[in-house]
Amino acid sequence: MAMVSKTRNMLDGLVKDGSFRWLTKTPSSLDDDLDEKGSLSTGKSWLPELSPAANVVIRKCSKILGISMNQLEENFDVEASESIKHKSQYARNFLEYCCFRALALSIPVNGYLGDKQFRRLTFDMMVAWEFPAASSQPFASMDEDATAGLEAFSRIASAVPIISNAIVTDSIFGVLASSTGDRLLFSVYDKYLTNLERAIKKFKNQSESSHLSALRTARGEKILELDGTVTTQPVLEHVGISAWPGRLTLTDHALYFEAHRVVSYDKPKIYDLSDDLNQIVKPELTGPWGTRLFDKAVSYKSVSLSEPVIMEFPELKGHTRRDYWLAIIREVLHVHQFILKFQITGIERDEALLKAIFGILRVQALKDMSSKHPLCYEDLLMFNVCDQLPGGDLILETIANRSTVRALERTNSPKPRNRMYSISTSALASNLGLVFGTSSHVPNETGIVVGEICVGEMTPLEKAVKESRSNYKKVMQAQATVDGVKVDGLDTNLAVMKELLSPMMQLGNWILLLAYWEDPLKSIIFCLVFSYIIVRGWLCYAFALLLTFFAVFLVITRCLSQGKTVDELKVVAPPPMNAMEQLLAVQNAISQAEELIQDGNVVLLKIRALLLSIFPQATEKLVGAFLASALVLAFLPSRCIILLTFLELFTRYSPIRKASTERWTRRLKEWWFSIPAAPVVLERAKEDKKKR
Repeated sequence: MAMVSKTRNMLDGLVKDGSFRWLTKTPSSLDDDLDEKGSLSTGKSWLPELSPAANVVIRKCSKILGISMNQLEENFDVEASESIKHKSQYARNFLEYCCFRALALSIPVNGYLGDKQFRRLTFDMMVAWEFPAASSQPFASMDEDATAGLEAFSRIASAVPIISNAIVTDSIFGVLASSTGDRLLFSVYDKYLTNLERAIKKFKNQSESSHLSALRTARGEKILELDGTVTTQPVLEHVGISAWPGRLTLTDHALYFEAHRVVSYDKPKIYDLSDDLNQIVKPELTGPWGTRLFDKAVSYKSVSLSEPVIMEFPELKGHTRRDYWLAIIREVLHVHQFILKFQITGIERDEALLKAIFGILRVQALKDMSSKHPLCYEDLLMFNVCDQLPGGDLILETIANRSTVRALERTNSPKPRNRMYSISTSALASNLGLVFGTSSHVPNETGIVVGEICVGEMTPLEKAVKESRSNYKKVMQAQATVDGVKVDGLDTNLAVMKELLSPMMQLGNWILLLAYWEDPLKSIIFCLVFSYIIVRGWLCYAFALLLTFFAVFLVITRCLSQGKTVDELKVVAPPPMNAMEQLLAVQNAISQAEELIQDGNVVLLKIRALLLSIFPQATEKLVGAFLASALVLAFLPSRCIILLTFLELFTRYSPIRKASTERWTRRLKEWWFSIPAAPVVLERAKEDKKKR
């Protein structure tokens, strides 16, 4: 408590407003202004190698830490490695060092997000981060209209876990700067933190309420969201063809639905998200009397339920409300899947839940801000993002490994080592009204570590996220090409497919030409060459040579096509069809597909008849064929079997064997047609209409 009180007093000593407007004055006025705001009694009050913005920010950080700017610089020179102290990056890395240390000390203060000075200071850190050195871009435009970029936001905001984290920081910045040319204004940033503080207060009030307290107390569950309490915006649970309104509650462990009665609610139904129940949460279509018309529902399925549970979120237009609930339910589900997969326990488990809670609070804050475009909620929740990104499993493995190492570090060395400044998990949780275990700190990684940020370097988590997002961009670019080549119309798609398969069709026609001996000389040469390869046991080498040929062909093609545009596939479009012709074409395609399915069923039923000896004569012949094949496989070498099979396939239409082949083919067809199909009886299932 003494430390918290001391820190609070230090925060109260920050320069009021924190605006950089007065930096546009003359140097003498700037010095006078600094003197009026009070300089530290010891050490330097200005570092000439840093920009004015960086000097002001570091001065504020020194006041928070109770250390002179001179002492901060000396500490940095002692703790930092030579690579971090390199002249080209010294100013920015020293600024990060001061900022991260000050933030680590400021965050444990209750209500820090509501402090106007804290909000201004963190934004000024971002602005200064872009212009840290004295040789930076001229600073004359730094006033109330100053803006911050993505990279600066990512470095500073990620140091405050409630504001952002390394996995979703790009998406958060994209929402905040969507209307300002990808530059962040303080007014927007301030509104975001104000909404975030409001979301935290709502979270505290909901978690401290008596709602479902008897069920939540055992696991200490906290209420994350509540819906359906307003009659104009009900939540509907679908049971069979009926829908019943009620109240839906999401905690950090489960989903609760209470059906609405006249003056009260039914006993809540519990859908546990923390157990390993092979749960699936996905969007669903609903409508009156069981019709599938409106895309406004969430389907929950698990092995503990006989059938999926469907929750509908009605609204006049769109499905934003459903999308929000789908995202936050999935976030809770994914965090528990992460905990179960990596067997995370203790305070590390609490930290994982805290990350999910922080993400949902951030979504609630951003949802309340006016935006021209609807939010993509999944992109703002870290466990949802890890489920979607290519390599997202590697990001989760990195988080799990850090948690494991952190647990070992805490066991072996309960105090943070040198060059490490701890951000207390219990302090972060207490700001939300939560009670978690003891404080924890990050493992002793190389470099200066503050919380989960490494000064001047990227942590393994940041590297994993960067690589995953790079792969994601490649996937999106590839998907854009896929969307661009899609064409409409069944006939047009068939024409495109025919053109794409034309090389394979030509190869198939050439093989058929050899198999039917239309050119006897080529067929004889083909059979002799392949027979010799089979006899000598060179079949594997032949396939290897074929693959090598394809690889060389691709390399040559790549070398010749560098710098050239890709040749477009030219397809002769079929004549356009009107609506009636398209319907007839679809009907014809369906009829052909139905005939294929019928023929397939007939084959399966005849095989069933053979296995059940419905036609004994045919079954006896099949038994003889099986025994003969078994003897051949048992006593002949595999090389001989392959040779005989090849010669049988490629000489059956040769001039010598053509007549006998046609005769045996006719006999085989007659035998097949003589086999009756096994009987089938169709029974109509009785419709089980459930009514409430």
